[in-house]
Amino acid sequence: MAIDLSQPLKFAYWVPNVSGGLVVSTIEQRTSWDFEYNKKLARIAENAGFEYALSQTRYAASYGADKQHEATSFSLALLGATEKLKVIAAVHPGMWQPGVLAKFIITADHISGGRAAVNIVSGWLKSEFTGFGLPWLEHDERYVRTEEFIRILRGLWTEQNFSQSGKYYNITDFTLNPPPVDVPGRPHPEVFFGGNSTAAQATAGRVADWYFSNGKDLEGFKENIAGVQASAADVGRHPRFGLNGFVIARDTEKEARETLREIVAKAHKPAVEGFRSAVQEAGASTKDGKGMWADSSFEDLIQYNDGFKTQLIGTPEQVAERIVEYKKIGVNLMLTCYLHFQEEVEAFGKDILPIVRELEADLARKAGLDFNVDNQIKAGV
Repeated sequence: MAIDLSQPLKFAYWVPNVSGGLVVSTIEQRTSWDFEYNKKLARIAENAGFEYALSQTRYAASYGADKQHEATSFSLALLGATEKLKVIAAVHPGMWQPGVLAKFIITADHISGGRAAVNIVSGWLKSEFTGFGLPWLEHDERYVRTEEFIRILRGLWTEQNFSQSGKYYNITDFTLNPPPVDVPGRPHPEVFFGGNSTAAQATAGRVADWYFSNGKDLEGFKENIAGVQASAADVGRHPRFGLNGFVIARDTEKEARETLREIVAKAHKPAVEGFRSAVQEAGASTKDGKGMWADSSFEDLIQYNDGFKTQLIGTPEQVAERIVEYKKIGVNLMLTCYLHFQEEVEAFGKDILPIVRELEADLARKAGLDFNVDNQIKAGV
């Protein structure tokens, strides 16, 4: 894969729209799931240099998150409270009809001036579907439905009189007006998508603009995206890649490591074990055992998207250097989370991001390229 060193990394943060913070631990987390906290956080983030925020989708209590705000409505509210931030709403096929979601996102896109995006989540928590009386599909079949769903979104956003006949959805000669906002370099609202399994990677390569990876070390990340790249190459597509990471930046590496040890020592064990049981069932359901969280330890699952594996832990300089090492192997976006979101997102923008930009500029110069922090990465086609 060719790495474009002239393009700056993009940064996103997890929206804490579910209770309990982003680690399943009784350690103090000065983070709240309420809207006023999140409105202030979104404004801090866009001023700090973050381009994206990702709202979580959850309906039933899981990993200790006993209260949840719905992702699409919460995202729309955050779009209304900001000026530059792009907000990604996570949604489940099977709970949404794709035409209805396509229309919702168009409206959100117009309200926000072209800043709406979606993260399509095939689903792993069986009880959310069966509790709502919805069909629960076996693992690979969920990705068949997801691919149909994404193709319909893209078709309704970009075509007049669109039709698609499939196993799960049928759209007949339908036009949505107005279309999404015409944003230079963006053919339609961006589609994010994740999943470790072979089926997920193949689906991402064929239809996603961005592939989100759970936290990984350097070798694990390269392995995780290989299937996406192979699938994308078969159809001439070029998706971009995002990686999850939990940031612990402190004055010294010792202090950062001590914070991680405290998080782990204070893990909410029943909640982590319950989460592990649910997700390992999901991972084991794949034919090759490569589903999400299939190789995650108890400690990994304390941050429920394996954010510790990425090792963004240390001084601001160490965290920045680690981030740029991921850029060198193909990461285009870092999706970050924190113990104390407002304070630490602001500190990231002040203490870490300038170092990242200096390192990126140095990389570009050594490669004989111009580096402009205002460069924009176009969505995959």
